[in-house]
Amino acid sequence: MSFIGEASAYFKVLSDGSIKRVEWESAPASNDSSSNGYKSKDVIINSTKPISARIFLPDVPGSSGRLPVLVYFHGGGFCLGSTTWFGYHTFLGDFAVASQSIVLSVDYRHAPENRLPIAYDDCYSSLEWLSCQVSSEPWLERADLSRVFLSGDSAGGNIVHNVALRTIQEQSCDQVKIKGLLLIHPFFGSEERIEKERAGGEAENLALTDWMWKLSLPEGSNRDHYWCNYEMAELSRAEWCRFPPAVVYVAGLDFLKERGVMYAAFLEKNGVEVKLVEAEGEKHVYHMLHPESEATRLLQKQMSEFIHNF
Repeated sequence: MSFIGEASAYFKVLSDGSIKRVEWESAPASNDSSSNGYKSKDVIINSTKPISARIFLPDVPGSSGRLPVLVYFHGGGFCLGSTTWFGYHTFLGDFAVASQSIVLSVDYRHAPENRLPIAYDDCYSSLEWLSCQVSSEPWLERADLSRVFLSGDSAGGNIVHNVALRTIQEQSCDQVKIKGLLLIHPFFGSEERIEKERAGGEAENLALTDWMWKLSLPEGSNRDHYWCNYEMAELSRAEWCRFPPAVVYVAGLDFLKERGVMYAAFLEKNGVEVKLVEAEGEKHVYHMLHPESEATRLLQKQMSEFIHNF
């Protein structure tokens, strides 16, 4: 079997369309919260597909109040990534403590074996699972489904946008109230090159993002598909009025920064309450690569403040 393409730091694509992915350091779920203030466990969202998730539950001794829920979609260009990766596990567990919220981190199926919209469908199903399981899953006993937030980084940020659109257009998952969106370094694109993509020295980054879109979008589609180019999606004025408030986090040294800034401006133009926050001097998904850094702690604080404004 031959290779037909590769992003050597991440994966190689085989001639049968499957991917040989680089293995990253992972972290097991643990019921022991004595050292870090949270416990975690893995749950099955849908065993037939399969879709799984990891719940992070903070220690809140002596309190009986309800906790907001953050549903998180990891990054990886739709082609790789996992909630079990050490960086995501540490970041989300610590965030659950910092924000006093329950976190549901979703493992969706990857492209190119499962092209879009599979990732969107899988992540949307996590909201349906929340609705069904909140009354029977002990770890969700204190979950406040009237305060649910969607968050994700890179491709996960893209998923946040597209899952939010689905909840708006279908007016579904009534029991789950999406109060806000937190997009971290979101992954969007278009056939037209923007300034950063035309700049010299960005050829490697551009080739990687183009390749990931080619592997992820439906066969025959290009980067002006509305899943990639958000400007192509058709929403009525009434639907825009239901779009949740959003915060868009960008990193100063990130190749995708300009796309994130443009996305925030697009939401604002359509009447969405939106805030843009930049981490100067930081790279793409720094919070996953360096989950215990000072910059990551600041991001967790900013996210917590956004959640508790609702």
